Amino acid sequence: MIEIPSDLHKDLVPLAFLLGDWAGAGVHDFPGAEKCNFGQEVTFTHDGRDFLEYRSHTWVLDKDGNKVRPLETESGFWRVDADRKVEIVMTRDDGVVEIWYGELAKQKPQIDLVTDAVARTAASGPYSGGKRLYGYVNSDLMWVGEKATPEVELRPYMSAHLKKVVTPEDVERWAKALPDDMPDDGIAFFK
Repeated sequence: MIEIPSDLHKDLVPLAFLLGDWAGAGVHDFPGAEKCNFGQEVTFTHDGRDFLEYRSHTWVLDKDGNKVRPLETESGFWRVDADRKVEIVMTRDDGVVEIWYGELAKQKPQIDLVTDAVARTAASGPYSGGKRLYGYVNSDLMWVGEKATPEVELRPYMSAHLKKVVTPEDVERWAKALPDDMPDDGIAFFK
């Protein structure tokens, strides 16, 4: 279910499907790096201004699904204009700062992005750009990332399937929103 908070900046309504806390798992595979399964937690928040704040933490999982060590951390700010063009400023823990541009697909919650600018610190590894695709599919958030280095052409390197994290406050809010005339046995509701 997509909720649009009453205090969400009007320009951000097309990105409302991203709001909230998400968690799930995915696969990381890039030449020169360890191929692994990873866990991920993502948060999209807003404070009434014209951007979403984004944070993502990933960690390597062992074969039993246990956390082994951190993999990547990202944070950034997402904006969208009246023409459904999306722009993102993102910082990653490996010393990379990126500017991403893309657009929302027509008639569906899907965002295609490509890097426009990349800045790297001396400590960062080789990286020359990337592409990402985010989609809201059957109430889940799915994404795939591609990356390129001077040695490796653009290719997929990470993808994940995330589920919305439900809090007790969410359940309470939804319960208060139920109609007063709900049947007592619950079964009649489905007839």
